[in-house]
Parts: sequence; structure tokens; C-alpha cells
Amino acid sequence: MTIANDLLQRIIEGVLLAAGKPLTVEELGGLFEDHERPSNDAVRAALAAIGEQGTGRGFQLREVASGFRFQVVQEVAPWIAKLWEEKPQKYSRALLETLALIAYRQPITRGDIEDIRGVAVASNIIKTLLEREWVRVVGHKDVPGRPAMYATTRKFLDYFNLQNLDDLPTLAEIRDLDTMNTELALEGIDTEMVALETEAETPNADEENAVAQATPEAAEAVADDDAAPSIANEV
Repeated sequence: MTIANDLLQRIIEGVLLAAGKPLTVEELGGLFEDHERPSNDAVRAALAAIGEQGTGRGFQLREVASGFRFQVVQEVAPWIAKLWEEKPQKYSRALLETLALIAYRQPITRGDIEDIRGVAVASNIIKTLLEREWVRVVGHKDVPGRPAMYATTRKFLDYFNLQNLDDLPTLAEIRDLDTMNTELALEGIDTEMVALETEAETPNADEENAVAQATPEAAEAVADDDAAPSIANEV
């Protein structure tokens, strides 16, 4: 038995609204019994139709790294934000610079980041990025001390509405880190921000001269997690 297209669309709409997280085409198809399970092409066609029907509305269907989800459009975000009493804090410049370097030069060590920025990376910045699961340790550099190497995660891609690393803005498009809070704002409703202060502006001597190549272990971990092509290594 084949489910009619209009019913399939309604089922998918209801599932995505109730799920509270992105779902892949395979996950959506897996909700049906074998005798009624639609093909992946049929699910994608239904998703495309749902996306077209949402044009001009206060929400939209969006595909991110982890699948498809509904989210509010950016134009209505100021009113949606009023549902929460707490005033959102802003990202510090230090956190944005650190996150950008990890995203564009991954895998990268804390020492490498400090060499590029010319100042020490505050411990609470790395801690916050790890706790939010935007970055993770993917290996250790083959130099004395074996410093941890960091790369972005699927959660990072999901949060910033990206399907893969190729969707990151080009470096030419990033004009000013002070305006990135606006330019990288989600079209969703998670408006919680983190305010961090930069710690002592002293380069980390332990990793200052680390120039060896990344370990195969690290490169493989990045590929497995993001499932996306590498991007330019120039910042």
C-alpha cells in the first residue's frame, strides 16, 4: 500500500514539528511500516513540496547537517525573542576569532590558534565551545606534549544553518568580527549567547613552535564527524 502524497506531507510536517531535532530522509522513512514505507525519492519530493508551501510564512523548512527541521525565519526573530525574559548576551570577539580559526583551519591546536591571534586563548573559551558541542578533540598533534587538535561538529553546522563546511561564508565575506553576531545569527529561536573575557595576552610557549603535520588519526576523525569536504586553509 502506498501512502498518498498529501497524507505523506502531513505526516512529515507533524513528525518534524514534534521531533524537536533535525531528521534525515532515512529517519523519516523509517517511521513507516515496511508495506507502506515510501521511497527516499518520495520523501524528498514531499519535503520539497512542504518547503514550497512555506514560502512567505513565519517559519520555513531547512536542511542542515543532521537533516531537515522547521524553524522561524530571521525576519520575525525580534518578536520571537520576546518570549524569553532574559536578554541575550553577545559572543565576545575572542570566542568568535577562536571559533572561526577552528572552522577554517581544522584540525588545529590551541597553540596554533594562539600563534595566529598573538594572544593566549582563554581556557573558558575552549571549555564553552566544548560544552556547547560546537568543537571536539579529534586527535593529538605529533609534537612534544601531543597537544589536542580541535575540529567543528555536526552541532556547529546545525546551529549555524549549514549543511557542510563548504557552506561557510568565504573569508572575503567576513568583513568585521564585531558584526558577526548579526551575520551568523540563526534563523531559528535559540538566542542564548555567551559573554567571555580574553585572558592574559601572552603566547603559549609550550606550543609556540609546533609546526608538524596533523596525525592521520585527527584527519580521519574530522572526515567521519562532519562528512563534508575540506575547506581552504587560508585565514
